[in-house]
Amino acid sequence: MEAILSKEIIVNRTLCRIIGVAVFVILMSLGAFVRIPLPFSPVPLTLQTFFVLLSGAMLGSNMGAISQLSYVFLGVSGLPIFSGATSGPFYLLGPTGGYLFGFILAALFVGKFIKYSQNNLFSTLGILFLGDLIILTSGTVWLKLILGYPLPKLLLIGFLPFLPGDLFKVFIAGFIYLRLN
Repeated sequence: MEAILSKEIIVNRTLCRIIGVAVFVILMSLGAFVRIPLPFSPVPLTLQTFFVLLSGAMLGSNMGAISQLSYVFLGVSGLPIFSGATSGPFYLLGPTGGYLFGFILAALFVGKFIKYSQNNLFSTLGILFLGDLIILTSGTVWLKLILGYPLPKLLLIGFLPFLPGDLFKVFIAGFIYLRLN
C-alpha cells in the first residue's frame, strides 16, 4: 500500500503510512458488518480475515499490526465497529475476543514473512494461509478458555466452519496482493 501511495499520490512517507492504517481500519469496520451468524457457533462469519491478511501483506508487519490494534482500540473505546455493530471493552471478553487478538498476530506474521514469498503465488498463499491459521487458533484457544468445551466441539464451533470461506479469502487476498505488488 505504501509503495502504491508513494508512487502515485503521496510523497510523504509518514502520511502514506497513516493513510494506509486508516484505510485498513475502515475496511475492517466494513468487513465486520458483512456478518453471517452460524446457528451452531457463537462466532459469525465476516470479511474481516480477508482485510487482516491484506493489511499485513500491504502495510508490512508493524503498520499491519498497528492497523489491527487501532481497529480494536476504536471498538473498545466505544465506536460500534465490531461485528453486529457492537463496541466496548467487554466485547474482548466475549467469544470473538480471541479472534481479535489473532487479527493483530496474523497481521504481524504476514507482514513479517510476505517479503520472503518473492511474489511467488504458492509461497504467498502459504504465508497468508498460515496467517489465517493464527487467527483461527487464537480464537479457538480463547473459546476453550471461556467456554471450557472439549477440543472436538471447539473445532466444530470455532475452527472448521471457517476454513472453506477463509481459504477463498486467502486466494483472493493473495491474488490482489500479487497484482498490486
